[in-house]
Amino acid sequence: MKYLSTRGGMAPQPFSDILLEGLAPDGGLALPESLPAISADTLESWRKLGYADLAAEILTLFIDDIPKADLARLTHAAYNAKVFGSEQIVPLKPLGKGLTLLGLSEGPTLAFKDMAMQFLGQVFEYVLGKRNASLNILGATSGDTGSAAEYALRGKRGVSVFMLSPHGRMSDFQRAQMYSLQDDNIHNIALRGVFDECQDIVKALAGDLDFKAGHRLGAVNSINWARIAAQVVYYFWGWLRASSGPGQQVSFAVPSGNFGNILAGHIARQMGLPVRRLVLATNENNVLEEFFRTGIYRPRPASETHATTSPSMDISRASNFERFVFDLQGRDASKVRACWDELARTGQFDLSAMLPQFESRYGFVAGVSTHADRLETIRNTLRETGVLIDPHTADGVKVAAQYVEPGIPMLVLETALPAKFSETIEAATGKPAPVPAHLQDLASLPQRVVVLDCKTELVRDYISQHAPV
Repeated sequence: MKYLSTRGGMAPQPFSDILLEGLAPDGGLALPESLPAISADTLESWRKLGYADLAAEILTLFIDDIPKADLARLTHAAYNAKVFGSEQIVPLKPLGKGLTLLGLSEGPTLAFKDMAMQFLGQVFEYVLGKRNASLNILGATSGDTGSAAEYALRGKRGVSVFMLSPHGRMSDFQRAQMYSLQDDNIHNIALRGVFDECQDIVKALAGDLDFKAGHRLGAVNSINWARIAAQVVYYFWGWLRASSGPGQQVSFAVPSGNFGNILAGHIARQMGLPVRRLVLATNENNVLEEFFRTGIYRPRPASETHATTSPSMDISRASNFERFVFDLQGRDASKVRACWDELARTGQFDLSAMLPQFESRYGFVAGVSTHADRLETIRNTLRETGVLIDPHTADGVKVAAQYVEPGIPMLVLETALPAKFSETIEAATGKPAPVPAHLQDLASLPQRVVVLDCKTELVRDYISQHAPV
């Protein structure tokens, strides 16, 4: 299995190289040359597998430069009861009315990002150890990626983390999770700006090939293909538990800001998983919903990116969207480059001529959830089911309800536990969200973070001064 770039300027690379590379040298994103096809018989043979074994089976289809036995050891180290609290790893939680939560928030940072990051922590250390190499991870977070990455990589040999976050735009709990870490290899940098600007700086430094090589920069954001591959696993897991037999269709509803989580569902569907619909839910920052409704991709500037009560989705430029456009354009890198050239010139590109394909060929539909919607959804879900959901998951539940079909299970991907957004939970229910016992002292822990203006050169200087030599 070799990997190419969405922009066509990278020679085919094995998995371990693109794992350490992050953004492709031509500014594009890595994707497999072709996707593996999963037969109905193979799917049925996986029904009784535990999560770690299922992950090994699926990831070995994307990773052929790590022996399968070693890969299985890595997945078992990533996905076990000690890390996720039970052997289930990803429980299904029925909500009624055709809806079921896919419980992706049982990991150490209470967010779905743990599902991929726990594997990344293991595979980074493995590959770097084999190569006797080191890596400086540069990432950006709107709230959950940062803590998931830092908890997965803290203390790992050969890895340092430089995580950018938008100053003042995450929840108190999210900030405490990240900034309370005191490990020497963890560096938190809060920038006076929005997430999209943090993400732009990551891409600018990753695109500076001399700086990238000189400081051995890598990525954990979902620009890193390994993140997407690891997320593909839970779509198969959910289908295997929600379906009753071969070929039964299941729909998935996904709260999405950066398009990585739902892209993994698109990849699973392309591999042959019987997915009826991929329901994309946005908050008020509805750039992606606008695209799937109109065919026009029109990212908004920082000044028009709303600060909402589902802050991890306060994103106007979705990094992973380019991978879907690559498929939409027939895997033609020249057409993808043309789209992004037009985006740079005019601030948008128009694929409305392809609008009928979005659902008929790829299964995509979309909807918007507002602040009032998420408060009502949190309140009603708790009253009707006894299940307390976080604001982002509430966006998913609200939009999913519009697309429930008889006889087709609708799995809503849980994004986080409510404890991470207690202020919004209290606004919805009148009570603060319960905090797991092992995290109740989190807010009182000392925090370590540097605050900088949102300028590429300041981040460049900080990394130059603090990256291991």
